Amino acid sequence: MTTTTAPFGRLMTAMITPMTSGGAVDYDGAARLAAYLVDDMRNEGLVVNGTTGEAPTTTNEEKSRLIKAVIEAVGDRATIIAGVGTNVTAHSVELAAEAEKAGAHGLLVVTPYYNKPAQDALVAHFTAIADAATLPSIIYDIPSRTGIALATDTLVKLAEHPRIVAVKDAKGDLAATSQVLARTDLAYYSGDDPMNLPLWSIGGVGCISVTGHVVGDRIFAMLEAFSSGRNAEASALHLSMLPVNVGLFRNQAAVMTKAAMDLLGLPGGAVRGPLLTASQAEREKLRADLAAGGVTLPGAGAAA
Repeated sequence: MTTTTAPFGRLMTAMITPMTSGGAVDYDGAARLAAYLVDDMRNEGLVVNGTTGEAPTTTNEEKSRLIKAVIEAVGDRATIIAGVGTNVTAHSVELAAEAEKAGAHGLLVVTPYYNKPAQDALVAHFTAIADAATLPSIIYDIPSRTGIALATDTLVKLAEHPRIVAVKDAKGDLAATSQVLARTDLAYYSGDDPMNLPLWSIGGVGCISVTGHVVGDRIFAMLEAFSSGRNAEASALHLSMLPVNVGLFRNQAAVMTKAAMDLLGLPGGAVRGPLLTASQAEREKLRADLAAGGVTLPGAGAAA
């Protein structure tokens, strides 16, 4: 499940939470989707209860049950990471404990959103969660969502903690990331699919993907090509997936990824408010985006 450089495996997908048309969590669907992502899309790990999994809208009980369902389906052949980050430190500590009880292999902890803590407060927040847990943690740095970026010195300080071992990087600042890579042993995972290959070129070890739902096998092939020094092949694969990267982010990723799963005949379903399910016009545009990105849809002709 792991490598010497990628503590949770190289390719992970931030999994949606399948739901029924009424908005209930579809645990059987989650198990089926997890198996598809591991067996067909070649994921070495899955992140459950992340933002793409609509974690802000699910209860603690739903989160624990979802972890258990995914572990039962694929936990013997993939690393299962539980999203436990919130903007309340005590709640994140509670979720981390429940994720451990449910059998998760690691934790994903996002920067607290809306509160905009100072950098010393961020150190205290992440340290409190890591201190209370026994599982290794991935820090999720995504200032476009949270309103605050983790400074280089903050990440260097957090890297001293024995259970803070990796970063999911969606900051879009390769210069800052390079500084952290030069000064720490943190494993860097791309958290922004168009930046996967560029981040790997400066020392990233893998990705936590959204497009891995539909082109995970191609991302895996890109990783293999890049790791083997076949850079032209890796670049061609990177470029081939750009329409998919666009399509899944025309609206919030959970909305469009669930629409993509529906188009592919896989578990997806409804989203919970404040999100709205993709409109018919959005679905038709997504169908075109996926086709342009080489994704074969049921009932369509073979794609390139």
